[in-house]
Amino acid sequence: MSLEGKTALVTGGSRGIGRAICLQLAARGATVGVNYVSNATAAEETLAAVTAAGGKGFVVGFDVADSAAVQKAVKESAADHDGIDILVNNAGITRDGLMARMKDADWDAVLDTNLKGAFTCSKAVMRGMMKKRWGRIINITSVIGFLGNGGQVNYAAAKAGLVGFSKSMARELATRQVTVNCVAPGYIVTDMTSDLSEDIQEMIKAQIPLGTLGTPEDVAGAVGYLASVESSYITGQTLHVNGGMYMGN
Repeated sequence: MSLEGKTALVTGGSRGIGRAICLQLAARGATVGVNYVSNATAAEETLAAVTAAGGKGFVVGFDVADSAAVQKAVKESAADHDGIDILVNNAGITRDGLMARMKDADWDAVLDTNLKGAFTCSKAVMRGMMKKRWGRIINITSVIGFLGNGGQVNYAAAKAGLVGFSKSMARELATRQVTVNCVAPGYIVTDMTSDLSEDIQEMIKAQIPLGTLGTPEDVAGAVGYLASVESSYITGQTLHVNGGMYMGN
């Protein structure tokens, strides 16, 4: 499942799941663009990990919700690396709170980054992919987009929205051999989950048939497959990586 000669762009690639995805795609031979919005140091650390493992990459900073910044960065990156062949829309934030008390700004911030960001980045790369008649767009959604979760109406709405967005885009791009799919992680060991108390973590594990939290590498493996040539006949789908916590469509 080699990605030699391909260039990938991973939004939110500076840490956690994004960093694991960068390492996975680089290990398969892709040149990986590590996107960040504020933490340049973490992005450079990801790039250093990529190169230490024998991979190739570059760092590119922009806010995924800023359409003009996205267009400029993608244009420059594409010019330097003969196009963007693989886009992973991984950038995401949370602004949790009960809906009755949620501020408009918290709703807007989450929708802008988690949903609009996928739109702006996909729009920026799609023409190049269509011209090449090859491309992979992989959107990182969440089990929360399928199950819902109290205190996360904004996050759940954005992540569920990514699924409909992906299905529609998959239909539009299929004739140009560009596939669009989602990966929906469950509870994954990241900085966010490490802040949870041991009792809360045990309560979450009790809801997971496999009995454990996932790792960023579990998610990255799914992304690696969907980016590969072997996945060429798969589009408009969601691959769930949640230990059996959710088994629906």
